[in-house]
Amino acid sequence: MAWFILFIAGLLEVVWAIGLKYTDNFSRLWPSVGTVTAMAASVWLLSLAMKTLPVGTAYAVWTGIGAVGTVIMGIILFGDAATVTRLICIGLIIAGIAGLKFL
Repeated sequence: MAWFILFIAGLLEVVWAIGLKYTDNFSRLWPSVGTVTAMAASVWLLSLAMKTLPVGTAYAVWTGIGAVGTVIMGIILFGDAATVTRLICIGLIIAGIAGLKFL
């Protein structure tokens, strides 16, 4: 269950990271409320996962999910570059996450 909670926490990290783009420097109310809510929920779920998982593993997986998800959403939503090198690097992060999960 801790891994599932950590996965959801990582997805919420993607939500708030992308949400920052829509807050317009926190000058837009509803995007700002959503972003701050996602931040709080993400960190809270991370703390729940850390009750069972090692802190270093949980934090690395959380940030890895957030980084990969944010890069992918940046490509989809904002037209960020999807170069071969960038996609290989994303793959390496995913490999690291999988390694921490299965070791």
